[in-house]
Amino acid sequence: MSSEIKNLDPKVVWEHFYDLTQIPRPSKHEDAIQEFMVNFGEGLGLETLKDAAGNVLIRKPATPGMENRKGVIFQGHLDMVPQKNSDTKHDFTKDPIDAYIDGDWVTAKGTTLGADNGIGAAAAMAVLSSNDLEHGPVEALFTAEEETGMAGAFGLQPNWVKGDILLNLDSEDEGELYVGCAGGIDASVQFEYDQLIVPKDFEPFKLAITGLKGGHSGMDIILGLANANKLMVRFLRYATRELDVRLANIDGGSLRNAIPREAFAEIVVPTEQVEALKAKVSEFESTYKSEFSKKEPNLSFKIEGCDKPDSLIDEYTQDNLIDAVYACPNGVIRMSDDMEGLVETSSNLASVKSVNGVIKVNMLIRSSVETAKMELSERIESLFELADAEVILSGSYPGWKPNLDSPILKEMQEVYKTNWGKIPEIRAIHAGLECGLLGSHYPNWDMISFGPTIRSPHSPDEKVNIETVSKFWEYLKETLKHIPAK
Repeated sequence: MSSEIKNLDPKVVWEHFYDLTQIPRPSKHEDAIQEFMVNFGEGLGLETLKDAAGNVLIRKPATPGMENRKGVIFQGHLDMVPQKNSDTKHDFTKDPIDAYIDGDWVTAKGTTLGADNGIGAAAAMAVLSSNDLEHGPVEALFTAEEETGMAGAFGLQPNWVKGDILLNLDSEDEGELYVGCAGGIDASVQFEYDQLIVPKDFEPFKLAITGLKGGHSGMDIILGLANANKLMVRFLRYATRELDVRLANIDGGSLRNAIPREAFAEIVVPTEQVEALKAKVSEFESTYKSEFSKKEPNLSFKIEGCDKPDSLIDEYTQDNLIDAVYACPNGVIRMSDDMEGLVETSSNLASVKSVNGVIKVNMLIRSSVETAKMELSERIESLFELADAEVILSGSYPGWKPNLDSPILKEMQEVYKTNWGKIPEIRAIHAGLECGLLGSHYPNWDMISFGPTIRSPHSPDEKVNIETVSKFWEYLKETLKHIPAK
C-alpha cells in the first residue's frame, strides 16, 4: 500500500511526498495540486500567493536570531510526467499514484512515481511545516507546467519573489551540485494526408515495438537507449520498399521529454507477401536485439493480425514521413568541450501519431550552446520541409551558464565536506532545469540545484533511493544554518 512510505525516515519529508502522490497532477491538469498547496500554506498561517501562471509562493519568516541572513527560495515544480506501461490501467487525471517500497528504493506500480519533482516539493513543504529548524527568511516557489514547456517559469513576474539565493530541488544525483543546464526548443511537425481505400487482396496486421526502457530525454539521452519510433520507421522503410506494405496508421511515443518506449503501426500487405512480412519482422527483431543487447534486454518486435483499417495513408505522404523520420537526427549530437562527460546537444524524436488525415511528429532539441540549439532545430526544420510537412519551432528557453565563483556553491561545498568528509562533485545537467528561465527574470539570484538520487524519471521504472532522501534532507537543513548574512 502507498501509505507504507509515510513511515520512512525522514517522516516529515515522506509524509508530504505521500500527500502529493494522492493528488493527480499531470502537466496541464494542476488545478487540484495548486489548490492543495495554497491550502497547505494558508493552513500553516503563512503568507501564500498564487499568480496568473499557476505558480504558488509561500513565505516563512526567519527563526529567532536568523533574521539577518540572506533570503532563500526553495524551488520545484508541482506537475509530473504521466507515463504508464501499456498493460497498466491508470487515469493520471483521476487516480492517485500507487507507490511502494522496493528494497532500497521507492517506486510505483506500472506508472511514473512523480519523485521528479515531488521529493523536492516535499522537502520544501517540510521546511515550511517544521518548527525545529534554524533558518533565515525562506520562500517556497512551486512552479506550474514544468514538464510541458516551463509555462510557470516563463510566466514568473519580476519583483514577485523577494529572496537572494535560489535552491532548485530538482536534480537527481545525491552528492552532486548542479551549476548549469541546457536550454531547449520544441519542433512540431505536421503532415496532412489523403485517406485512401484499402485495396482488395491485402491483409491487415499490427506491428508493436515494446519493452524499451525509455526515460528522461535529457538525463538519459547519453545512455544510448533505443528509440521506439526510430526502430519502427526503420522497419517500415524496408517493408514499404520491398514488400508493398502500406501504412494505415502509426502511434509511437507520447511526451516530448520522454524517450519513446513503445511504437505501434497498422499496415496492410498483399496476401502473397504475408509470410515474407512475418519472416522479416522476426529478422528485424533479432537485429534490434543484437544491436541493443546490453541496453534493451526486454526489447520486443511483434506482428499480429488485426481488423481491417478504415483507410490508408496516401503513398506520397507515407514515403515522405518514413524517409524524414528515418533521416531525422536523434540522440546525442555533440558532447561538451567544456565539461567532460556532459552532453552538449541532443534531439529526442518523441512522438509520431496519425489520426483523421493528420500526422504529428514532435521533438525536443536541447543544447547548452544557444547557437548549436538553433542550428540543429533549423536543420530538422529543413529536413521536414523537404518532406512537404509544416514545421513550427516554439517554446525556446535559455540554458543556465555555470558560475563557478558562486558564493552559495562555495558554502555548500564546505557544508558537505564538514558533514560527510568529501567535496561534492560540480556538474552541469543536460536537461531543462527552470534555473535558466528563472535567472532571466531575477539575474541577481545566486543559484544551485541538488537533490536525492532518482533513476529512470519520465518512465514507469522511475524510482527514488530512500537513503539519499535522508541525506538530501540533512544537507538541506545544514545548508540553511550556514546561509551568509545580508
